[in-house]
Amino acid sequence: MKLTRTLTLSLIAILTSLATASAQTNNPQDPALIRLGNGVAAVAEGQIITVEQLRQELNPIIPRLRVEAKSQQEFNERIDEISKEVLQNMIDRIIIVKAAEEKGILIPDSYIDQEYDEVIARDFGGDRGRFIKYLQNRGITARDYKKEVYERVVVNVMRSENRRSQSEISPERIEDFYVRNKIKFYQSESLHLRQIILTPMADEGLVPLRQTAKQVISELDSGADFGDMARKYSQDQMSRRGGDWGWIERQDIRKELSEVAFNLEPGQYSQPIELSNAIFILYAEDNRKEMIQPISAVRDIIENVLIGELARDAQEKWLQDLRNTSYIRYYL
Repeated sequence: MKLTRTLTLSLIAILTSLATASAQTNNPQDPALIRLGNGVAAVAEGQIITVEQLRQELNPIIPRLRVEAKSQQEFNERIDEISKEVLQNMIDRIIIVKAAEEKGILIPDSYIDQEYDEVIARDFGGDRGRFIKYLQNRGITARDYKKEVYERVVVNVMRSENRRSQSEISPERIEDFYVRNKIKFYQSESLHLRQIILTPMADEGLVPLRQTAKQVISELDSGADFGDMARKYSQDQMSRRGGDWGWIERQDIRKELSEVAFNLEPGQYSQPIELSNAIFILYAEDNRKEMIQPISAVRDIIENVLIGELARDAQEKWLQDLRNTSYIRYYL
C-alpha cells in the first residue's frame, strides 16, 4: 500500500539547517546535529531513510550547485529540486532490492567481493587507507559499504531484466518517425579531404616547390597512392596521416581551395594550387551532397532510437508499478 506523501517538514529548511550546523561545529555530539541527523526523510518497506543519509548523498554535488547558482534563492531551489530526486532514487533502491529478494535473485558473494575490490582499485588507487578514511568521513563501516555495493549490483540486474526492447520495430513506425523528424536527417555538403602542402625552405621561393609539385603529379598520374605521397612530400602536421584532414565543409577552408576541392569527384586530385607562398594539391577521398538523407540510409538509426524509447517507457512503467505496490511514506 502506498500512503499519500506527507509534507510535514520543509526540505530546504532542514537541509540548510543541517549544512549550517555542520559548518559551525566540529562536535559530532552537537544537539542540533543529532536532532537533524536523526530526522526521518522517508520510510520505504520498513526501512528508514534519515535526513543525514540524504545529506550524505547530496554532499558531492553541493559545491557544483553553489558555483552554478546565480543567487542564494536559485541555490535553494536547486537543492530542493535535486533533494527530492535523490530521495526518490534512495527509495527506489530499497523497493527494487526487495523485489529482487521476492523474486529469488541471488548475487554470488564472490561477485560482490570482486565489485568491492574494483571500487577500491578504481576510485582510491588501490589505497585501502584512503578508502577507510572515506568510510570514516561518511560514518559507515566497510560492511555497510559492501551492502551498498550489493544493492547497486542488484538494482542494475533488476533494471536489466526489466528493460523491455524489441528486436524489430514495424516499418510503419519507422516511416512515421522519419516523416515527423526529417529535419534531423539533414546532411550538409561536406568533403573528406586529403592535402599535400608544399612550403619553401628559408628564402628559396616557389621555383623549387613547383618542381616538387610537378614530380608529385607525375607520380600520382603513374598510380601512386595519394596518402603515400602526402607522407613523402607534404610539410604540414597532417603528413603522417597521409594528408588526411577528415570531413570538412566549404567554410572550413579558404575559398580559393574550397572552389577546387568541392568540384572534385571521389578519387580525383587537383593540379597544384599556388596560394600564400605555398603549393597545395588536393584529393577528394569522398563527398556528401547537401540533402535530407533517404530513409534507407537512416533506418538503423531510427530503429535504435525507437527501441531506446520503448525500453525507457517499459522501465518507467515497471518502476512506477513497484512504487504503487510498495509501502512508502514521505516526511519531506
